[in-house]
Amino acid sequence: MTHTLLEIERAFRLSWGPDTTCLDAESLATWHPDKPAHGQCGPTALVIQDLLGGDLLIADVTGGDENNEVHYWNQFTNGLEIDLTREQFQSHRTIGEPRVVVRPPGGPRAYINEYQLLRARVFSAFDH
Repeated sequence: MTHTLLEIERAFRLSWGPDTTCLDAESLATWHPDKPAHGQCGPTALVIQDLLGGDLLIADVTGGDENNEVHYWNQFTNGLEIDLTREQFQSHRTIGEPRVVVRPPGGPRAYINEYQLLRARVFSAFDH
């Protein structure tokens, strides 16, 4: 079954929760339903790749008083990029030059439970 980008985004927004983030315990305390994209980039990019294929991109995020971190999103052969979680970064944060990261055979090694939970929720959201 084919889904529009709007339907895909809706499914993710319904599926994100504190239990699907890649945040450590200290950062998890800053997650809030009003900012649901916070910490969701890794699992989200993997599930987008499951749905649509394409490449996983990663880039360093710097600037401000916050800790440096990384950000994941997707790119397709036609150059189209999908980033459902960029909104988590305030305007003073800089997302660096992206590079393609190869998905490990057998799936992700880190945050596998969060990825699997998000994947199950997103696929279930399409059934409703």
